[in-house]
Amino acid sequence: MPSSLPVPFTTELLALLGPGGLLLDPAERLAYAYDNSRRQALPDAVVLPTDAAQVKAIVCLCREHSVPITARGRGTNTTGASVPVGGGLVMAFERMNRILDIRPGDRVAVVEPGVLNGDLQKALANHHLFWPPDPTSAPYCTIGGNLGCNAGGPRAVKYGATRDNVLALTAVTGTGEIVQFGAATTKASSGYDLSRLLIGSEGTLALVVEATLRLVPLPPMRRVLRALYRDTDAAARAVARVMAQPMTPSMLEYMDARCVKLARDVGGVDLPDAGALLLIEADGDATTLPAAIAALRASANGEGCIEVNVASSEAERESLWAARKALSPALRTIAPGKINEDVVVPVSRLPTLVGHVESIASKHALDIVCFGHAGNGNLHVNILYDPADAVASDSAGKALAEVFEATLALGGQLSGEHGIGLSKRDFMSRAIDPATLALMRSIKTLLDPDGILNPGKLLPAIEAPT
Repeated sequence: MPSSLPVPFTTELLALLGPGGLLLDPAERLAYAYDNSRRQALPDAVVLPTDAAQVKAIVCLCREHSVPITARGRGTNTTGASVPVGGGLVMAFERMNRILDIRPGDRVAVVEPGVLNGDLQKALANHHLFWPPDPTSAPYCTIGGNLGCNAGGPRAVKYGATRDNVLALTAVTGTGEIVQFGAATTKASSGYDLSRLLIGSEGTLALVVEATLRLVPLPPMRRVLRALYRDTDAAARAVARVMAQPMTPSMLEYMDARCVKLARDVGGVDLPDAGALLLIEADGDATTLPAAIAALRASANGEGCIEVNVASSEAERESLWAARKALSPALRTIAPGKINEDVVVPVSRLPTLVGHVESIASKHALDIVCFGHAGNGNLHVNILYDPADAVASDSAGKALAEVFEATLALGGQLSGEHGIGLSKRDFMSRAIDPATLALMRSIKTLLDPDGILNPGKLLPAIEAPT
């Protein structure tokens, strides 16, 4: 399909970006048409800027010609947030991939949005530092993508998600203005904290061109506990006990019985059958770690606990975590279709949510497999079905709505780390009250008055009055 963009517009883009900076061939555009949600929409063109000045110029051109822009990192997100459903341009940041500065004394790194999370971690390890966000896709997702959806990962239970580990941002708004929010200091009290507003906005408010990140020293030692439980309720109650005592784990992951079986059969980990499993990790040094492990072990024990073991070696620890990270793709071995949601509730209400999900699965005769970052109350609910079966597809849709309703009734939110994108946009009016949604739309209009930045994402359509 040829691009429908006007020739004068593409001529200006080509002059601005130079050879290789503008992709118009349909085959090249197709590579930027989809993300990990498996949704797809072909953009009219792909732009590959190399600096903030080019980003600014592109936005100004798009505003002049009313062309939408969809920002993209590496397309690892699962919600359709980087799918260009409105056509127009995909702005891919893969050429803005420089680590601009690492300042160990300030515990700060300054990066462009196209830097891969994994590449940053390797560079920081040389300074005995790390950046806490660690999504499963860390080796190949970008910092810009992490910023866009407020990515988390297992370490968020102790170190926080992306929003908690960013000090400053430079971005280009929908008006083509370059704005700077925050500062490279760990304390600041100078007006509105607008950097936190941009993080998690999925490219709907502004395009981040530089980020100043808060770094943390690498812990010298880590130990992981493997706790097995009779059933999911016992494991969920153990999560609440672990988080109620003073010692905060560095990771606290939950896996139901199907996940335990997948970790053994697909991941190759030596595990017995169990109703559920918790992986509980602590970090520290030789003087503090034994006490931390003892406290976590004691709290993990309780009614329904089968056993709690400490990984005997670093190799066993790595094997357990590798199996946990392989769970999402391994679910494709159970069913061809998967709805992967990342709802979040207060930790104390996780047992109730797990019970609701099991009831929903039974009601609709569906396989629903659950794992996730239990220490944050962040449950990954995977509804498995055959998309070719109309009845199963309908049941999966109904089950998803019921999972969301149960989550909201428990004081939770639709997403803990994946964001809203397209997949949860239509549920936002149930999750957010009308006054707050109106305020969000007002902020969107202020920063992007022409609505060219990632249109159709995150905010639900305004319902016509009845």
